[in-house]
Amino acid sequence: MTNRIDNGTQQVSDNGAEEEIYDIEPLEVPAAISVHDLADLMMTTPVEVIKEFMRTGHMYSINDVVQHDVVSVIAPAFGFEVLSQEAATRPGSIVLSMDEEDPSQLVARPPVVTILGHVDHGKTTLLDTIRKSNVVSGEAGGITQHIGAYQVKSNGHVITFLDTPGHAAFTAMRARGAQVTDIAILVVAADDGIMPQTEEAIDHVKAAGVPIVVAINKVDRPDADTERVKRQLAEHDLLIEEWGGNVISASVSALTGEGVPELLESIIIVSEVEELKANPHALAKGVVVEARRDKSRGTETTMLVQNGTLKVGDNLVIGTLRGRIRAMFTDRGEAIESAGPSQPVVILGMTGLPEAGHIFQVVADEREARQVVESRQRQADMQKSSGPTLEDVHTRIESGEIKGLNLIVKTDVQGSVEAIKGALNNLNTDRTRVNLVHAASGSITESDILLAVASQAIVIGFNSTPEQAAQAFANQEGVEIRHYSIIYNLLDDVELALTGLLEPVYQDVVEGRATVRAIFKVGRRQEVAGFYVNEGRFARDSKVHVLRGREQLYVGTLTSLKHFKDDVREVATGLEGGLMVDGFNSFEEGDTLEAHRSVRVS
Repeated sequence: MTNRIDNGTQQVSDNGAEEEIYDIEPLEVPAAISVHDLADLMMTTPVEVIKEFMRTGHMYSINDVVQHDVVSVIAPAFGFEVLSQEAATRPGSIVLSMDEEDPSQLVARPPVVTILGHVDHGKTTLLDTIRKSNVVSGEAGGITQHIGAYQVKSNGHVITFLDTPGHAAFTAMRARGAQVTDIAILVVAADDGIMPQTEEAIDHVKAAGVPIVVAINKVDRPDADTERVKRQLAEHDLLIEEWGGNVISASVSALTGEGVPELLESIIIVSEVEELKANPHALAKGVVVEARRDKSRGTETTMLVQNGTLKVGDNLVIGTLRGRIRAMFTDRGEAIESAGPSQPVVILGMTGLPEAGHIFQVVADEREARQVVESRQRQADMQKSSGPTLEDVHTRIESGEIKGLNLIVKTDVQGSVEAIKGALNNLNTDRTRVNLVHAASGSITESDILLAVASQAIVIGFNSTPEQAAQAFANQEGVEIRHYSIIYNLLDDVELALTGLLEPVYQDVVEGRATVRAIFKVGRRQEVAGFYVNEGRFARDSKVHVLRGREQLYVGTLTSLKHFKDDVREVATGLEGGLMVDGFNSFEEGDTLEAHRSVRVS
């Protein structure tokens, strides 16, 4: 067997034979991987991998997909130790730990700040006021362009501001793996107080575990009541310093500029406490803030450097896209050659349009960039994200993967929110905990699903239904939505989930219908049915029901699915294909075929 050898040493076994001992290296493996790709990953041949699988009682061919736990059984034979799925799939972050960096190389970096709050409470005005009065490098002739991120200087300290449209964008970045913000500014109007969107912003920031600085805005208004705002903040577990808490607050007027210098000073104080550091000498890594296409310049990508120094000419990988930096500009539109930690820049040179929140990293050369992208594309094809479910929450708690059950609750009326909150809190014990990430009245929105992805939460709808786009998004991201109309049923299911006793309920659904148009003999006994899909789709894992008239003749699994001569994963509406059903060889032209799938409904 051809094993990967690193500094191998000899030892004598019990029977006197010499054995080779290999250094064990950590290996990141996705939830599922093909035998061929696994061989590439372990730097050996598919034949050797298949042989090792056979030795452990597993029969696989070169194109078969293998699960993570099975790979961990054979990896030691090739000198590797498979990392746990949690470690292998941990999302990247703009606020990453610097533990792996050389401490002598770390330097202080500017804080990255996001401003959140209710729609009419003055977020945009406050950002404009800060920008106009404190722009870094504000020499004459600089062309200011809106790039979604910019830097200001206050008392010799630089602060980076992210201009996101709201808490949904803030959470979208987290959901895609980027914890972008170091400090969140919560804007609350002194005349309005805390509003529903303010409550949502608070829940989103708390879920991110980000320090909060409260800006009580519009203090110049005659009906401003800052004391009422402070009371409301306390009701949401945000106790400001003058009330004995640890949340810094500042009274400001975004319109006149009153209190803005004090707000900036508060941001600097919080950032110093956080001790934000980065290594400017490393290969650059960071996050995409936004991207757009320009008719003359091509793809313009706004990025925030997290670690290292980004340079013109660097080869970049962003998700499954790659590129080479042709030019780089500041938020003032000035061309620059390099950018350090916490600096926002616009770059030209990406081959596609990256999504906000995706992590970028610099690689050595174009060849490495191509290899990384191809590997990620293969993993993306094999993996689908899947969030936690009520059925598996107990197992995850017991294994230490999660510390409690994260829930997002949406109800039909506000009165139900408080009742459910209190009832769920009563379920907390020393060993298990229900964490209400967000609870509010109204329909289930895309913002709720984003928050569920970012915080690994389950969405509970109490007499509340998801919007159409939200349901589609939940299906795409693997977020579970549970529906209840009786509070006792909701509580019973949560309690059973925490004790590991909740069983899933499945429902059979018809995914596709087709008509048999021809029959082909394969060998002596087997038949292939040539079919046309009238609606829906037929997939490799479908259960096929064979009907003749109104009579159901047979139910079986697919053993083969082809489109012309090619093996395919599915055949969709309007296409022709051929299939074989395990154990059935009596097709007739005109037979109806139905593709069924078992779908969990609760």
